[in-house]
Amino acid sequence: MLEFKLRKAGNSVVATIPKEILGQLNVKEGDTLFGIQTRDGVLLTPYDPELAEYMEIARDIMARDREALRELAK
Repeated sequence: MLEFKLRKAGNSVVATIPKEILGQLNVKEGDTLFGIQTRDGVLLTPYDPELAEYMEIARDIMARDREALRELAK
């Protein structure tokens, strides 16, 4: 079981995440984590679903307009 301590910091509440968990998530101080609501609770992840959606759109455009982009890069 994972345990996170909540502490008051000014007008906010912060969660202390153990080093082992930070290592598993491959994140460090200053990085952003995202909470994704699931049927079973909240999933804490460094994965940004909005950015992933934009990247998928960009990949589609690059595949479709490959030749035009290659010409523009010259």
